[in-house]
Amino acid sequence: DLANCKLMTFPVGIYKAMRSVTEGIHCISLANNELKSLTSRFVTTFSQLRELNLAGNYLHRLPEEVTSLPHLRAINLSRNRFRRFPEPLAAVTTLETIDLEENEI
Repeated sequence: DLANCKLMTFPVGIYKAMRSVTEGIHCISLANNELKSLTSRFVTTFSQLRELNLAGNYLHRLPEEVTSLPHLRAINLSRNRFRRFPEPLAAVTTLETIDLEENEI
């Protein structure tokens, strides 16, 4: 849980520190930060995610690599800056919940 930390990017040091345990991480919250983008490295590093909370950031798109999250069941993108539905999510067949409330769609 890295919510409410005023992060502008995902901390690079966390990739290194968590290298040996990323397969066991199923839920990440980066809510209420200042993220403008999500990198492909983030998605490929945390490939076993089931829930991802990105609410309350400045996101307007998602990387194509989101399609390679085979276990993702829920994603919260509320209170961001999306102007259209993030197309990569259409290819994630395991998704049960997509929250896009309070965007510019």
